[in-house]
Amino acid sequence: MAQRKTKEDKTPIFESVHEIEKYMKNRVGLGESFDLGVRKLTILRKDVHFYYINGLTDTNYIIAIIEGLVGINDSEKLSANLFKIIENRLRHQSIEHIKTMDELVDQVLSGLIVVVGEGEGEGLVIDVRSYPGRTPQEPDTEKVVRGSRDGYVENIIVNTALTRRRIRDERLRFEIMRVGERSKTDVAIGFIKDVANKDLVDLIRKEIKAIEIDGITMADKTVEEFLLKQGYNPFPLVRYTERADVAAAHLLEGHVIVFVDTSPSVIITPTTYFHHLQHVEEYRQSPAVGTFVRWIRFLGLLASVVLLPLWFLFVLEPSLLPERIAFIGPNEETNVPVIAQLFLADVGIEFLRIAAIHTPTPLSTAMGLIAAVLIGQIAIDVGLFVPEVILYVSLSAIGTYTTPSYELSIANKILRLCLLVAVAIFHTPGLVVGLTLVILLLASIKSLNTPYLWPFIPFSPVALTQILIRRSMPGSKIRPSIVQTKNRYKQPVK
Repeated sequence: MAQRKTKEDKTPIFESVHEIEKYMKNRVGLGESFDLGVRKLTILRKDVHFYYINGLTDTNYIIAIIEGLVGINDSEKLSANLFKIIENRLRHQSIEHIKTMDELVDQVLSGLIVVVGEGEGEGLVIDVRSYPGRTPQEPDTEKVVRGSRDGYVENIIVNTALTRRRIRDERLRFEIMRVGERSKTDVAIGFIKDVANKDLVDLIRKEIKAIEIDGITMADKTVEEFLLKQGYNPFPLVRYTERADVAAAHLLEGHVIVFVDTSPSVIITPTTYFHHLQHVEEYRQSPAVGTFVRWIRFLGLLASVVLLPLWFLFVLEPSLLPERIAFIGPNEETNVPVIAQLFLADVGIEFLRIAAIHTPTPLSTAMGLIAAVLIGQIAIDVGLFVPEVILYVSLSAIGTYTTPSYELSIANKILRLCLLVAVAIFHTPGLVVGLTLVILLLASIKSLNTPYLWPFIPFSPVALTQILIRRSMPGSKIRPSIVQTKNRYKQPVK
């Protein structure tokens, strides 16, 4: 971990267990913090201490380990190699030696237990972590009609296990490191060694190790902001998922996955704009149905971005409408300008979305009915809105909700409001120039050296065809070229 080290960080573990206890009292708060404990034993006439954190360790494991060590007094003779005897008697598969006090403190605070003995000058770390958390369940934001119902949780160990269960490849790697001078949060990068681009893995590893911050309590989002330096660009540069099958599919394509402890979502890198338009439901149906669903989603995306600005342009310039659809536009005059109505209605839907997040589930349905029936209808009756405004704002909102990526849907909403302002000021040139500037902006973005609009810009006809049409798995033999994988072929080429 790239943190500023102090002299204390390299302090070796004291040979006296009483010096270690004094250090733990002064440095970590032993005796002050109720959850930090020490268990003192005498084994073969030598003092042995266990340090642990209540709530992060599995009590049953600790009891079994202590029972095994206490039995040493009945079956072993006095020996100078006490730690060798203890290590052989520890009833656990994960044991590690440590040499410094800083390692001792870090391991204890991470939920492991550390055994130290009189006159040893080293410690034994036993992984008996049992983090509080929920069981794997289907994510609310990525539900499917047919498919697996397990999803990532807030435990990084469970998350990597769910991924490895789907990819039982000896070349799958999970490299773990700690980020945060105070939080010391576990962060792991997952990749398939003979598939992922080595330069991409090295870049992500280097950027994560270079993070210098007190803590990453906001977990993956904090890591993302250090990794990509996004600034105020509203478009998402990485993709989040809470589904293990989605993460596994991207690993097989050559992507690198970032796991952060305490977060139920993982970061998929690198990604393009079109990665945020994919959904697992497309791959749980037949290719024809998957393609149909994908096209409907694309239509929803277009509706969420251009429907309102285009309708408003026709309101301002009715002459642009063909005669057959000349009925489009408000039929009633109101005292409130149409642009103000559009903004009020669009922002009002955002109010409802935010309110729904903070409203208890049993009350959210009632709140939706009140908003739709009472507020909407009464606003029309009193003349605040014309019915057409409510109609088109609602269609745009539905298009927003069809976007699988929550982050992209919010970015599209911001884009829609900016286009409305441009149309209100400049009319037709405002819409044309606004859309052109948006395309230029997206074309200039790079996510970890990956063009954001690939395969549209730079143009790749084969890859673009695969985005527009969901191909069957037997026909998808080549991995996406954008991730520059070591092994391009998913299946043996005959």
